[in-house]
Amino acid sequence: MDFIHEPYQAGDTIAAIATPPGEGGVAIIRISGNAAIEVASRCFSRPVEGLPTHTVQYGKIKNREGECVDHVLLLPMHAPRSYTGEHTVEIHCHGGSLIARRVLQTVLEAGARAARPGEFTFKAFMNGKLDLAQAEAVQELIGAKNEKALHAAGSQLQGALTRKISTFQHGLNDIAAILEAWVDFPEEGLEFATMEEIQVTLREAIEAMQKLAATFHNGKILRDGVSLCLIGCPNVGKSSLMNALLGKDRAIVSAIAGTTRDILEDHLKLNGLNFRLLDTAGIRDSDEIVEAEGIRRSRQAIQEADLILFVLDSSRGLQADDHLLMQQIPHEKTIGVWNKIDIQKPEMTPLPFSTVCVSAQERQGLDTLHETIDQVIWKNGMPDQQEVVITSMRHLQALTQAILFAQNVHDGLTDNLSPEFLCVDMRQCLRELGKIIGTNVTEDILSSIFSKFCIGK
Repeated sequence: MDFIHEPYQAGDTIAAIATPPGEGGVAIIRISGNAAIEVASRCFSRPVEGLPTHTVQYGKIKNREGECVDHVLLLPMHAPRSYTGEHTVEIHCHGGSLIARRVLQTVLEAGARAARPGEFTFKAFMNGKLDLAQAEAVQELIGAKNEKALHAAGSQLQGALTRKISTFQHGLNDIAAILEAWVDFPEEGLEFATMEEIQVTLREAIEAMQKLAATFHNGKILRDGVSLCLIGCPNVGKSSLMNALLGKDRAIVSAIAGTTRDILEDHLKLNGLNFRLLDTAGIRDSDEIVEAEGIRRSRQAIQEADLILFVLDSSRGLQADDHLLMQQIPHEKTIGVWNKIDIQKPEMTPLPFSTVCVSAQERQGLDTLHETIDQVIWKNGMPDQQEVVITSMRHLQALTQAILFAQNVHDGLTDNLSPEFLCVDMRQCLRELGKIIGTNVTEDILSSIFSKFCIGK
């Protein structure tokens, strides 16, 4: 967010339109900051200072000349009982881009500053209303494209990920405190846990963090959906299959090989997930410039896709070109689709990945294809409703680094490494975990030390 690099002024009064642009029944202008109540009073038809918090008030928004801009409902919310933790006022005016902008302009002229992107949530984070993971979940919630993504974002907003990370921090803080004590008081012979007990605790923490990191595969699917690429040699029925999956005539179907020259893209929802469906040019050797470019793009799409449907013509069996193409695709993310099963067909060759038989033309076998897609996507099973999953690459990177540093500490204990070096890695481990939820790791370690040991003794 751009505003993070600006000096943060606590209580700075900001304003913005909080509803999407366009026409609608209601638009909301949000004001937040120390002077939010005063700013609202300058443009509302009566004083806002004395109005009870969290009540709805009817009145008019007036500009500097005293002209009525709009009839509105006004909601004052006194600190700290607001989303940002600061005084907040919401103005509900008539929907429509023009009227909403006029009301916002009146508020800005009354003394507020235009908010930067995400600044209300940033205020909530800075004022302790949300931790960093929860603040990120707000955007995930807004951008959720399906029910599963909505549930995952809601769970993170309610603190499920924070509690998980805090559990890791708590156990590792105890180990860090012991290591720090060994460094600060080596002559005391302090021993609050055996070496074996510390290593067992570390192994359990590492395994738990690895288990959480492994949920990113599912989390990314929930958040971003799946890129599904149809590939195959010319005239095997890729475009017919695309049309069958979409339930509409999206791609031109022709008996002429090489009809599809470029990548066709569309979107569909399948089994509760969002799919970006790509129909590619048939892959073969070609000297024709346009077709060759389409084939190059097809190969690029293969590498970038989350899932591949390798379409084959069951009426002619596995040909040499099919076999050559099969050797070039990643099998772990491929489903073989024997198409045209409504035509008299030879015996179909077994394939080294999940395989489905369909007739795109007659809409046969599509339910089985849907089920197979679901099975391949959820490699380790669909996540449980109660399971905490990470959906952010930032979280995965921080967690991966934390695991690496924790493993260094575990290995260092095994190799009898000096506690000074172990402390460095442990601090780094906790710092990486702190990045996820925005905590000050160093203060957490110090607090743990002071609560566990009598330093003054």
